[in-house]
Amino acid sequence: MKAFSKISWLEFPKIYTQNIIEEINSKGKDYILKVDENEYINYLIEKYRLEPLKILLETEEVSNPIKSQEQRNDGFGRIFMANSWTFRITYRFEGSADLFAIKPNPYSYSTYDIDVNRRNSTVSFQIKIFRQDAAEFKREKSSCYQDAFANLNTVNDHVSQSNVTFDDSIRALFLREKNKYKEENDFFAAINVKVNENTQSIFSAPTIKKKIIKQPSVAKNKEFNSVPSMSQEMYEDVLKVIYDSGKSMEKKPALYIGKDEEGLRDQFLFVLETRYEGTTATGETFNRGGKADIILKYADDGTNLFIAECKFWHGSSEFLKAISQLFDRYLTWRDSKVAIMIFVQNKDFSNVLKTIKSDISNHDYYLKYNGDKGESSFSYDFHLPQDNDKKVEVEIMTFHFDKK
Repeated sequence: MKAFSKISWLEFPKIYTQNIIEEINSKGKDYILKVDENEYINYLIEKYRLEPLKILLETEEVSNPIKSQEQRNDGFGRIFMANSWTFRITYRFEGSADLFAIKPNPYSYSTYDIDVNRRNSTVSFQIKIFRQDAAEFKREKSSCYQDAFANLNTVNDHVSQSNVTFDDSIRALFLREKNKYKEENDFFAAINVKVNENTQSIFSAPTIKKKIIKQPSVAKNKEFNSVPSMSQEMYEDVLKVIYDSGKSMEKKPALYIGKDEEGLRDQFLFVLETRYEGTTATGETFNRGGKADIILKYADDGTNLFIAECKFWHGSSEFLKAISQLFDRYLTWRDSKVAIMIFVQNKDFSNVLKTIKSDISNHDYYLKYNGDKGESSFSYDFHLPQDNDKKVEVEIMTFHFDKK
């Protein structure tokens, strides 16, 4: 990804705060009213506090080069073949990996492609030189480093300023949500509605542990080229995270008004990036014959686990073309769990849902309907165009972003 270029700091606090509110609300009234208040608030503070980034220069590692030949121009319009050497420079880092995606204000337009490995807390970039010259290597490495991390100090300044009031903000968020439940109970009491007394347990705050995605074990009778795949449990969780995030955005037009497909995609990508250990979530990533909107990969070896495509609704014909695009250009034989996210601006949302359900079976790769996961989330089986026996699970998730 381009360093410090994905999500504006002006928008990031709103998204981040909403994630915290949704976690609080997901616990339910009984939990929030009975959990130890200070213990749970401290849990939220510890989980969500952003830590400034620090690149540990002393941990620098330089990979063995990849040698290749490529065409170059000598400045007079003449093309010639030249040797090149590509190196990967890797550093360990301290701090919150989410911050590598934040676009600060003010912003330096110097940037560079980086790869962030959350599991190992490393950040890396590639450089290319055309001569085996140590001085040229050092100049190129220094130049790319400066471009990659030009915005680091500004992002850290934002975080430091935000952390001054962070603890108080978290406490205020929790108390606001808790007071809503108290007021509801007071109202019920005033009108003689009895609150369920069956659950009298005292809850404790959870320990902080991200969801860990283990690499699937390979059966003994499998060939050596067997690759990791996404478990059904994880697929269901990914779909739920996307669907819940989209429904939440529907209630907050400020999160989608004026945004194109890429801007909306980034809202979902941020949530996926921060949820799973052992995976990386990327946008506009090359796969097979094009760039897919969202790919969730296994971090250790880059194996695809999940692919999603984002499209605005432009009628049934374009919807069916979007399915074809996903299958014809992006999916390999090993991709088996995918989603298509449809953003609908039409006022007649119900009619769009009916059209999707009635017309999807007309697609050449359609196999069967597997039921609904929500009012606007539908499950299907399709087959690959080049292999009728290779089943692919497809979730069609539709979101109503009608405010303009």
